[in-house]
Amino acid sequence: MKQIVVLISSAGLAIAAGTAVADSHVEGPEPATPVELYTCNFNEGKGYQDLLGVIEDWNAWADGQNLTDYSAWTLMPYYTGPNYDFDVAWLGSAPSAVALGRAQDAWLTTGGDVPGDFAEVFTCDGHSAYAVLNFKEPPERKNPDNVVISFSDCTIDETTSFSNLVPAMMEWGQYRQQHGSTAGLWAMMPAMGGGGEKFDFKWVTAHQNLADMGADFDQYTESGWRKGNELFEGKVHCDSARVYLATNHRRGEDP
Repeated sequence: MKQIVVLISSAGLAIAAGTAVADSHVEGPEPATPVELYTCNFNEGKGYQDLLGVIEDWNAWADGQNLTDYSAWTLMPYYTGPNYDFDVAWLGSAPSAVALGRAQDAWLTTGGDVPGDFAEVFTCDGHSAYAVLNFKEPPERKNPDNVVISFSDCTIDETTSFSNLVPAMMEWGQYRQQHGSTAGLWAMMPAMGGGGEKFDFKWVTAHQNLADMGADFDQYTESGWRKGNELFEGKVHCDSARVYLATNHRRGEDP
C-alpha cells in the first residue's frame, strides 16, 4: 500500500493539495485544520451521565482559562463493529495548530482536579492528531449541537496520490451539493499518535440527523454511484462507514 507522506504542518498539506487544484483549475479546500481524537471506555459502574457532569467542570475550567478557540464534541457509537471497540470518543478542534497547542498546554499545567475527575469516569487508550481538509461545507444547522458523523478508512491506489485525488473530491462535494445533500465532507490525515495505520486518510461525513444521512444513501444507490465510480474507481477504496451520534459541548469562535 502506498502511504501518504505525513506532512507535519497544516500549511504544508494545504500547499500539496493546492498544487494539484491549481493544475486542474478546480477550486481547492481551505488550509488544513488540526483535530485531536481520544477513544475511551467507561470505567466499571460509570456511564455517559457521569461524563456529562465532568464536562460541566471542564467547561468551567475552560471559561476560567478564556479558552475561546477550542471546540469539543463527544461521539457515541451508533453503527459500529468489534474492530472499533470503544464506548465514547472525544473530538477537539481549533482553528490552528498553535491554538490547539495553547489549549493543550493550559490543560496540562492548570487542569487541577478535572483530569482526575475524567479518569474516574473513563479510561482512554488512544490519543491521536489529524490534519483535516474540508471538501463541502454543511449548511447552517437547525440544531448544530447534535449531528450524525460517519468515518470511513480510505486507501489510495498505488498508481495515484492524495494530491491527484483532490480535484475529484472537490467535484464530489459539488455533486452532492447539486443533488440536495445537507452533509459536510472532510478528509482527516493521520499526523501524530498513530503509526502503522492501515489507511491513508479518513473520509468524514456529517449530517444533521439519520434521516438526512438516509437521503444521501438513497440518492447514492439510485444514481450517485455512477458519479462516484467515475471519480474514484481504481483510485481509492474506502471501507464500510462507522456512524456516531455527536454532541457539541464547547464551540470555539472559529470551530
